[in-house]
Amino acid sequence: MLVDAHAHLLPRDYPADAPECFPRMEPVDGDTARTLVFGAMRFTARDAFFDAERRIQEQDASGVDVEVLSPMPPLLKYDLPAGDGLSLARWVNEATAQLCAAVPDRLKGLGMVPMQDPDAATAELKAIKDQGLLGVEIASNVLGKSIGHEQFLPFFTEVERLGLSVFVHAMPSPSERLPMSAMGTYVVGVEGAFAAGSMVTGGTAKACPDLRISFSHAAGGFPLMLPRAQYFWGGSWNEEPVDLTRAVMHDDGPSPVELARRFWYDSMVFDRRALRFLVDYLGADRLLVGSDFPAMLREDPAGRTLRTLDLPPEDLADVMSGNAFRWLGIDHP
Repeated sequence: MLVDAHAHLLPRDYPADAPECFPRMEPVDGDTARTLVFGAMRFTARDAFFDAERRIQEQDASGVDVEVLSPMPPLLKYDLPAGDGLSLARWVNEATAQLCAAVPDRLKGLGMVPMQDPDAATAELKAIKDQGLLGVEIASNVLGKSIGHEQFLPFFTEVERLGLSVFVHAMPSPSERLPMSAMGTYVVGVEGAFAAGSMVTGGTAKACPDLRISFSHAAGGFPLMLPRAQYFWGGSWNEEPVDLTRAVMHDDGPSPVELARRFWYDSMVFDRRALRFLVDYLGADRLLVGSDFPAMLREDPAGRTLRTLDLPPEDLADVMSGNAFRWLGIDHP
């Protein structure tokens, strides 16, 4: 079995009387695709984004058994007025629930919340769970503030209490440290690292030990930062015993690596050597299959590079599906 834990959806339409700041989906002449119009953004969305039958055809063609569907990341637009952001989230969540209900054994859904208003986002989590959605997708930063900031701790505490999952998708910050042309490349790596790093340094990972959280694109550069963080914490190389004579930033633990091994990371890193490092350093139980489908084409077949790692069968089964079900908090079928 193969579970694609990083796949996206778009609603087919939005309300005719929606606020002007809402997205629109415009028809494409002679095609089943539709054009997403959201502010300055124009994106042609093929029908797999919003048609359940088409999604299943695409799954079967690439060897995928289950998809975890999260909103297309541009919908996580936190500069909307808070009330409009909540209305948009509710519309997208309803569309997600309906899409997944069409084929519930093949489609599992994550909702979205208006993180620009942490109190409203927290209050909305119960409704998301009641809709049958298994968690939420959030962006790696909220108007430039990393998700590990103490302002968002009550949100994550409630996520943990309700037994929901979190998927963090790397998104650019308003500071524009890198040009928008680098959004799909370097920004993903930088912002993913900021998000995961902030969950460790801000104390959320320690405060919420049962939080089930995953990061898109393996949290970018975060895994390669961990050995340095581990050295500063424990004063040793290669996770050897702690040497407090060398430690610079020691506390009572858990260590940075122990905290990082509470997270999950998707496999969209494009190179078997990167995947091997993730498995060797973080563990085969921390890795999920991810594709960014249908915004990007899947590897053909899905999971092809993972299968070249010669993992023990039980580890490969975990990466392909077992870890995803544990992250989602549901039984493996």
